[in-house]
Amino acid sequence: MRTVGFTQMSEGTREDYLLLAELEKRQMGELPDRLLTALGALENSFDGYQVSRYEHSLQAATRAHRDGRDEEYVVATLLHDLGDDLAPENHSEFAAVILRPYVRDEVHWIIQHHGVFQMYYYAHHYGGDRNARDRYRDNPHYQACVDFCERYDQSSFDPDYDTLPLEFFEPMVRRVFAKSKWS
Repeated sequence: MRTVGFTQMSEGTREDYLLLAELEKRQMGELPDRLLTALGALENSFDGYQVSRYEHSLQAATRAHRDGRDEEYVVATLLHDLGDDLAPENHSEFAAVILRPYVRDEVHWIIQHHGVFQMYYYAHHYGGDRNARDRYRDNPHYQACVDFCERYDQSSFDPDYDTLPLEFFEPMVRRVFAKSKWS
């Protein structure tokens, strides 16, 4: 394995950083594989629903695709709950941070805030504020997030829904993550 010669970044040479750039490029190319693996791990996550979080994610993405949404939106929908296991208190932000360099601002905002918006459907059942989303009412993406939650998130817990398999979405994931808008 090739490694840099420094033990402190301030001591790195041009050659060291060119090596790291080369290795980082390979690492970035493998990002879709890591994301798909992480999504698959949701198969054994969060008991209690009639479908797993993995199936929920596929079902939500299937609905978005069948509704004619573009690839950025469909892929973001597929990955919207990716943080459920690792960041249960802020899973929306977790997924949004991953998506940020690859999707337009509206899609990023929807994913970042869907957790608060989703509370509309359940928070009042245990004393929470179902209208917490209203603090974002003046944001231009407010209604888009309301629509995301209504059409794709809250409605995707149906074990009988004709859900598309992950293999259908894999090429979309690879295309969306092929190029960062910040590169």
